Amino acid sequence: MTSSDLARVGVAPGAVSPRRPVPAHIARPEYVDRPAPAAFTGSEVKDAGTIERMRAAGRLAAQARDLVGAHVEPGVTTDELDRIGHEFLCDHGAYPSTLGYRGFPKSLCSSVNEVVCHGIPDDRRVADGDIVNIDVTAYLDGVHGDTNATFLAGDVAEETRLLVERTREALDRGIRAVRPGRRINVIGRVIECFARRHGYGVVREFTGHGIGTAFHSGLVVPHFDTDAYDEVIEVGMTFTIEPMLNLGTHEWEMWDDGWTVVTRDRRPSAQFEHTLLVTPTGAEVLTLS
Repeated sequence: MTSSDLARVGVAPGAVSPRRPVPAHIARPEYVDRPAPAAFTGSEVKDAGTIERMRAAGRLAAQARDLVGAHVEPGVTTDELDRIGHEFLCDHGAYPSTLGYRGFPKSLCSSVNEVVCHGIPDDRRVADGDIVNIDVTAYLDGVHGDTNATFLAGDVAEETRLLVERTREALDRGIRAVRPGRRINVIGRVIECFARRHGYGVVREFTGHGIGTAFHSGLVVPHFDTDAYDEVIEVGMTFTIEPMLNLGTHEWEMWDDGWTVVTRDRRPSAQFEHTLLVTPTGAEVLTLS
């Protein structure tokens, strides 16, 4: 079967291996194995100590992302990619934030081709021509660092490769739009304006979010043009920007597992994400390796 044949068949659910253990000495987030996390009641503006801890968590998450991404190649299973990320985080004293979050069974999300986000690692082997998004979050010293990137496996079709490159550029443009005093929805306005130039669909229902001691604080960072979500950006805020751009429609469907989101037309989707700190002049990216 050729890579183009595989693309037409699409991604199908595979077998999910048992949950990987985390050493007992590693601190767990409060939500692990509970139906939902506790409501966040703190400030979106972080103090200096929290910011320093977030720098460490973000850097570790970025290192995990890059390590796992280096293993994205034809023939590897997404479960093996999960093992690599899981062991790296645990070896460095961090808890994989997704593991046990609202029942999610794995230590990272692996989203292949038309999977928009939240793909569950399983026994499916990456094929030549696939794109694979690796979404990793590290919980370290009481805070989270969240990041993702889309990686190419083998010989990827030109239009899909361009989608990946342009999604990375969309994230960069969104980051450059961050300034204290602006409304947070300016980020989505900039991203969608860029995406429309290339005819891409911009996923609306899955957004960036506030982050810190909480995995998701409740702050919403849109990637599309909207008058909603107009909170004022303040120095010391920490949040993610993580646009999902599709070659076709922005519409999506969800698998029966309750997590895996796929494009409705089954055309490819790409995503990139960073955790940011708002500074007096813009944004500091916390998830650089």
